[in-house]
Formats: sequence, C-alpha cells, structure tokens
Amino acid sequence: MKKTVINPWTWQEERGYVQAVEVKEATGTLYCAGQAAVHADGASSNADMRTQLELAIQNLETVVSEAGYECRNIVRLTVYTTSSDEFIKNCFDIFRSFVAKHGMKQVVTLMQVVALYETLNVELEATVVK
Repeated sequence: MKKTVINPWTWQEERGYVQAVEVKEATGTLYCAGQAAVHADGASSNADMRTQLELAIQNLETVVSEAGYECRNIVRLTVYTTSSDEFIKNCFDIFRSFVAKHGMKQVVTLMQVVALYETLNVELEATVVK
C-alpha cells in the first residue's frame, strides 16, 4: 500500500489531522462502525466525555487490531459528539495523543449531533487500509 498525504497548509498538523490522503495499491479496506464508550458487557458508559473518549479509543483500537489492521493506517476518522465545544476544550489532548501514539495521518471530520445512543456523548467511525 502507498499512502500520500496532501497538505497545502501546515496549520492542521497541530490539530492532529491532514487535508487529504491518497491510497494506492491497497490490499484491504476496513470500514469500522462507530466505536463508543460501550463496555465489554454491552453497557453504555455514563461517565464524562474525557472518560468516554478514552474507552471509545480503546474499543476502536481493539476492532482494528482484531481485524488484522493497524491504527497507523486509519485514513479517515469521523468524530461524533454531543458537544463540539466540550470535545475541543476538554478532550482534544486525548485525541492528539491517540493520533501521535499511532503516527496516524488521517482526515478528520468533527460533527456535533443532537444525541447518541443512551448516555453516550462521543463516537469514532474509521476507515483503515492495508
């Protein structure tokens, strides 16, 4: 697989994403359903957004790994949240650490929604290649 990052500017680098990723010669593509703060028993977390984001990241890492892919090859990530303001002010450091940990170069869309399932307030949907 060959990945090429397209970044006409540099400002987005400190925000943990890129403007575009071109993928050529991929041998597989994994489309992950939204991963949220759902415990192994299926119970939704009622914790704060920071704690929920940490669990959602762990769940995404588990799905990607179980499928035989690597988080470093996430090329698209959509973040759904019930409060963009809270996510940016209180959780963005966790998001940037996740990106840095895996050396990810992905496009990102942050989308505020009215509600997520039950008590959830953040969800991560990813596309991964190999």
